[in-house]
Amino acid sequence: MNSLNSSPAAQPFCSLNRLCIAVAVGLIGLGSNAAFAETTLYVAGVGGSTEQMYKTKVIPAFEKQHNVKVIYVAGNSTETLAKLQAQKGRQQINVAMMDDGPMYQALQMGLCGKLSDAPVYKDLYPLARLSPEATGIGVVATGIGYNADAFKKRGWTPPDSWENLTDPRYKQLLGMPPVTNTYGLHTLVEMARLRGGGEKNIDPGFKALKDEIGPNVLAWVSAPGEMDGMMQNGDVVMAVYGSGRAVALQSTGFPLKFIYPKEGGIALQVAACGVTPNAQPELSQAFIQYVLSPEVQTIQAKENGFAPVNQTVTLAPEIAARMPYGPEKVNALIKVDWDTINQQRSEWTTRWNRTVER
Repeated sequence: MNSLNSSPAAQPFCSLNRLCIAVAVGLIGLGSNAAFAETTLYVAGVGGSTEQMYKTKVIPAFEKQHNVKVIYVAGNSTETLAKLQAQKGRQQINVAMMDDGPMYQALQMGLCGKLSDAPVYKDLYPLARLSPEATGIGVVATGIGYNADAFKKRGWTPPDSWENLTDPRYKQLLGMPPVTNTYGLHTLVEMARLRGGGEKNIDPGFKALKDEIGPNVLAWVSAPGEMDGMMQNGDVVMAVYGSGRAVALQSTGFPLKFIYPKEGGIALQVAACGVTPNAQPELSQAFIQYVLSPEVQTIQAKENGFAPVNQTVTLAPEIAARMPYGPEKVNALIKVDWDTINQQRSEWTTRWNRTVER
């Protein structure tokens, strides 16, 4: 039976039809891919438990609400800052979340764009507004952690002051972070203040750490996990701790007590900014505002010990007790002058290595 396909004269027409159909199908495919192409937002933040919290508890709802794929770029704050510096002018990261010290460095380098105005910013504690370009999204306090059982066994009164770090009874029983760690840097500044100096006159702080606190120190430990291990092994009975880190150790059942020294605990904020230049400026601003919402602020408090910077958040008493929660505690936190510190930090690190931690 003859057909169009079997007719020799028709073969060129037939081939052309096949080609047209193939091209048409290809174009439809391209159109379909374009229609369903997913917008991507790159968010940089610390790894570990914070990364898992964001990936499982925070990001999915934002993705659904904004029809966007959020890629979490994990790294500590100094690593994130280094990435922003390396990519300056051609940024791949859209939102950066870092500790306040590195964030102030990013601000000085012009790596952050201005925050868009939004109602949620009116709900924040004053300390959360770092600048027009960056906001705190959670806060912990640097204070003192101690082994309650070890103190009770020895009949010791619990610590209540930064000055307790100098008490000879703790000789070789004190764990201290070095000044390359934010907790250690906070201690350096606070001891300088208590000795008549401060960020602009750090000499008294170095002298106090070397001559007064140094004899009590068993080890200068920068890794939080290592400090936890020394506490659990009984090698040290007291250490400078962060309130969030204390929660992690307390959750294991260890009898760690965290105190805000009477002179004040020191504020350590996790901060966020929209990076500039930014391929997704509106989504970046939306993500930061979302993290500041009462819902996400509550998740961060429950899961990771980040105290809310949003004043409208209500926490259960057992959660609130773990962190600097509420106006009284938040407003009592000491803030350090990061602009001054960052100008001298490399010099302080060199001095530290030469004179204290040798």
